[in-house]
Parts: sequence; C-alpha cells; structure tokens
Amino acid sequence: MPLRVPVEEYTTPNPVTATEDLSIEELRQCMDAHGVRHLPVMRGDAVVGVISERDLRLVEGLSREHRFQVQARDLLRTDPVSVRADTPLDDVAYVMSDRKIGSVIVTEADGSFLGIFTVTDALNALIEVSRARPSSR
Repeated sequence: MPLRVPVEEYTTPNPVTATEDLSIEELRQCMDAHGVRHLPVMRGDAVVGVISERDLRLVEGLSREHRFQVQARDLLRTDPVSVRADTPLDDVAYVMSDRKIGSVIVTEADGSFLGIFTVTDALNALIEVSRARPSSR
C-alpha cells in the first residue's frame, strides 16, 4: 500500500523571508543568521520569487561597487514552483528532482502562502518515513 503523506506535514511553516529591496549583504546575513539556503521573496502577503544561496554566490563575485547596486528584486527567480499543502510528498519530491530545484513554495487551498519545502525537508521526511515503516526482511 503506497504511503500518501501530504507535503504540509514536512513543510517549514512561516519561514524566514526577504523583501525585494534587500541588498546582497543583507540577504547573505539573513541566510547565515537563520541557517537557510532559500528565501521566499515577499511583496505584502504574496510570494513574488525565491532567492537561493546559489543565486547569491553568482553575484557575490561582482566588485563591491556593483554589488551595492544589486537588490533582491534583481536576483529573485520569478514564478517559483508552488504546490498545494495537500499534494502528496512523493509527487512534490518527483517535481523537485525532475526540475532540479532545491525548494518549492507551499500554499493553502485558497492560494495563500503556507511555507517552503526544501531538499532538507525532503531528506527529513525520508528519514522519518523510512524509520517508521517495518523492515521487509
């Protein structure tokens, strides 16, 4: 019998977020302070994109003068992949693997922002689910 666990059970609710006007340094400080690698970028209550640690690394090589000019709005990946909270965990993991992405935005049924589901969350789910299932040996 397949296990159909909804992604919301392993989603990070109310994650650390960024606004469009943050500088590269502020984004880096936020990620480092909270130990995260993905930041949903918000405009009010709406997610307008996601910035990953990889995105930051690409621009951190710019000269100090140029780095000063770059804000979150210039880096964010618009139209991030989003899934509903009731989407089965394995379906979400498949989408992430297939598209080679490190996170998805998770929304409530009404489309409101619930949280973020990352590769780390997927690994935690795998550990928990595999330890809870009896061995077939």
